Amino acid sequence: MNPYALALPALLLGLLLFLGLHSLRIFAPAWRDAQLARLGEARWKGLYSLASLAGFLLILWGYAQARLLYAPLWLAPAGLRHAVALLMLPAFWLMAAAYVPRNHLRARLQHPMTLSVKLWAFAHLLVNNSLPDLLLFGGFLVWSVLLFRSARRRAPSPTSATLAGTLLTLGVGTAGYGFFAFWLHGAWLGVRPFGV
Repeated sequence: MNPYALALPALLLGLLLFLGLHSLRIFAPAWRDAQLARLGEARWKGLYSLASLAGFLLILWGYAQARLLYAPLWLAPAGLRHAVALLMLPAFWLMAAAYVPRNHLRARLQHPMTLSVKLWAFAHLLVNNSLPDLLLFGGFLVWSVLLFRSARRRAPSPTSATLAGTLLTLGVGTAGYGFFAFWLHGAWLGVRPFGV
């Protein structure tokens, strides 16, 4: 069988698996809690991680193959590529804020990782315009909007912040942005955001 014929179904299955698992707190919290109680935390986390990894790998493979098969649905202005590069820097800061302790971004926004995914997906939809792009980036954008709304309904957890934690967050985010933009994006995905 032609592997390209499996590309779009693999992408769809990966999105359903990965985003579905990461949506259990939104759509099925009682079921999630019941499985956690039945399996125990260690087994639940193990199975959850394995299934998430399988979904992620299906997304990567399916998207890499499917984007070679589908023509753009519309023409994106070339200047939007600069907007994407600009938007991705705060997306990396927000992602770093989810992991670096005691920073003002996390204390203020409460859910910086979800906002990072939202910004990443929106930015990439500006310049990626085929059916696989819409499925991948549109799927993550809708998921991150729903997850952010659900998370905001819960009581915020008090978080302290320091200037040192915030500066470290910005430094880590900027370093990650540079590493990804100038090397990893091209090496991993074959697309060089700055053409170098």
